[in-house]
Amino acid sequence: MVLILRKNAEEKQLKNLIEWLKNQGLDVHLSKGRYQTIIGLIGDVSAIDIELLKGLNIVESVMRISEPYKNANRKFHPDDTVLDVCGIKIGGGHFNVIAGPCSVESTEQIIEVAKSVKKSGATLLRGGAFKPRTSPYAFQGHREKGIQMLLEAKKETGLPIVTEIMDVGSLPLFEDVDIIQVGARNMQNFELLKELGMTRKPILLKRGLANTLNEFLMSAEYIMAGGNSNVILCERGIRTFETSTRNTLDIAAVPLLKQYSHLPVLVDPSHASGIAQIVPPLSLAAIAAGADGIMVEVHNDPEKALSDGAQSLNPAQFDELMQDVKKMLTIFTDRKLVEIREEER
Repeated sequence: MVLILRKNAEEKQLKNLIEWLKNQGLDVHLSKGRYQTIIGLIGDVSAIDIELLKGLNIVESVMRISEPYKNANRKFHPDDTVLDVCGIKIGGGHFNVIAGPCSVESTEQIIEVAKSVKKSGATLLRGGAFKPRTSPYAFQGHREKGIQMLLEAKKETGLPIVTEIMDVGSLPLFEDVDIIQVGARNMQNFELLKELGMTRKPILLKRGLANTLNEFLMSAEYIMAGGNSNVILCERGIRTFETSTRNTLDIAAVPLLKQYSHLPVLVDPSHASGIAQIVPPLSLAAIAAGADGIMVEVHNDPEKALSDGAQSLNPAQFDELMQDVKKMLTIFTDRKLVEIREEER
């Protein structure tokens, strides 16, 4: 249930209303937007008299919410959520590009890639330290050493780092990671999501290979229910009958997620396609659909990559993509490419 308050509501009235609602056994989510103040009620609202609430001077209208996700629901939080990661804004019209290799292979490799993607305009560095692979014989990542390599690259370039967590037991290793990624295979690892909800780290949550948007948002709700509202949604393609691409990019998910939720929405065109040549057009499609950013795999030598070389751009290709991204964003006056200035570092 959502209460939309009248403009210029008195603070004393607001305080008394919130206290009364809490005494009814409800959790209260207060959202003060640019134009409206909203109170979201979480819990059993069946015993609440809607007519009584409507009759209060402070209340303009009352709505029942049918969606099972409450914290992630735009009806509870009409304004876009904007996250601050090391001074970099994500969401709310700020367009970010996360780039880097699928796997962190060596300190020299990740630093080289970090320098090149930063020069082209990337604002955050991605790289896999822990690698979930379909085959148990494939490269599984350098694990803790991989995180240390990423931190070395951050030290060299100033780029905040994004890397994937696999299980709850590894969480202490992510203390210095700026954004923790939850991969598609772990989207419904509810115990992991609950633990991440108890942190205040930004979480980049990827959509599962065969999950609906409702299930996707419910996974975000698991994190937010624990008190961590720093969630970024990432559409990375879903499994369909089509075999021409690794997955099928659900481009319609972007505007729908923006309609359903206030959380930032990114697109991963690399995993959606599995083909480096079509990463650029999918990236531009993501901008047109309203995404808050893209996450692109970039490797200094894709042919020799230990994982996912076929979908990785080389630095020259990424630089060309970034030029097209900048041109594309000039069409959309509501979004601006986030840039890192050297003097700010």
